[in-house]
Amino acid sequence: MKNVKELMPYIIIVLVVILFRSFIATPVRVDGRSMEPTLDNNNILIENKLDRKFKRFDVVVLKYKSTKLVKRIVGLPGEHVAYRNNILYVNGSKVDEKFSHKQTGDFKLDYLDYDTIPNGYYFVMGDNRQNSMDSRMIGLVSEKQILGKTSFRVFPFNHFGKF
Repeated sequence: MKNVKELMPYIIIVLVVILFRSFIATPVRVDGRSMEPTLDNNNILIENKLDRKFKRFDVVVLKYKSTKLVKRIVGLPGEHVAYRNNILYVNGSKVDEKFSHKQTGDFKLDYLDYDTIPNGYYFVMGDNRQNSMDSRMIGLVSEKQILGKTSFRVFPFNHFGKF
């Protein structure tokens, strides 16, 4: 019985860590160059699992097949998105992107056989538009596929903080 009492603080710590990582926040690693120049390959980010209110330009972690992808939300439910001459248009109106991204080829949501993004779905892209597997290839992303948001980098240490 004495051994159980001695182990109890460690058991509680392990349980708290498991619960925290399962329901609140967890580290996630950027795999690949699709989010350059904002994020680099092997950056370690903190995924926030609690905030489920997604806005345009949020960076999210999503599950696609057996992997996790880090992408930026560009289109919201009920919208029609298009790119012409490297400019984002939402419902026909120009939208300024206040982050760095590489050249974006012309694209219309119609290419995916949608007029507007259905409820519960999002259009996501990487910032490195020429080197990103995103909604242009994999289709719209359901809200259920989105594991959480991220805006905080913990590694490398010289880039520690919000991005």
